[in-house]
Amino acid sequence: MPEKELTLVGHLDELRKRLIFCLIPFFIAVLFSAPFTKAILAFLRLPSEGIIEKLAFFSPQEVASVYMKIVLFSGLILSLPIILYQIWGFIAPALKERQKKYAVSFIFWAFFAFLCGCAFGYLILIPFSLKFLIGLAGSELTPVISLSKYIGFVLALAAGSGAAFELPVAIWILTRLGLVSSAFLREKRRYAVAVIFIAAAVITPTTDPFNMTLMALPMLVLYELSIWISRWNQPKPKPALE
Repeated sequence: MPEKELTLVGHLDELRKRLIFCLIPFFIAVLFSAPFTKAILAFLRLPSEGIIEKLAFFSPQEVASVYMKIVLFSGLILSLPIILYQIWGFIAPALKERQKKYAVSFIFWAFFAFLCGCAFGYLILIPFSLKFLIGLAGSELTPVISLSKYIGFVLALAAGSGAAFELPVAIWILTRLGLVSSAFLREKRRYAVAVIFIAAAVITPTTDPFNMTLMALPMLVLYELSIWISRWNQPKPKPALE
């Protein structure tokens, strides 16, 4: 039985329901993360070991603000599979019946890619960025790093890397839907390089070319990987009738 087409008001109402179904697990995950805030903060401090001696705070509310950022980010990660499920549920009515079977694959790979991106940012981007940026000061200057600035820097790089690593998943879905092909991606490679560097400049929380390049390089690799993923997942042409 074909699904009933929704009007604009119906789509808006469906979007409202999906947002509510995203927010409820998100807030539950935030509450679950709250008791572990200090442990998560200690974990986020690890990339700065040997680079930043101590972090400082400059206002009474700064620590509370940082704790709030941490639990919100933790809640996002914990509830991301449900959020991805709701995103798929919203776009599913626009898909063909054979395309709806990719829901589980989309949720799994999108979540896995985001975690891999966060890990890349945490293990590679953040330590290299800190060493470079603080090293610019030399021995004449003593760094006094704000707790909120440090956590903002770490979370921005981790989230930006997580978002960047979604590129192969997005290309996979678009290829399955017949919207892009490996030939199209190869043809637009030069434009993609420019867009990637612009995106890296936007994602990176600093304005220096070193960090922008650190972010752009894995995105370029992911784009090349996406071309192969697109090639492997292109719908096979139906054999011509004799």
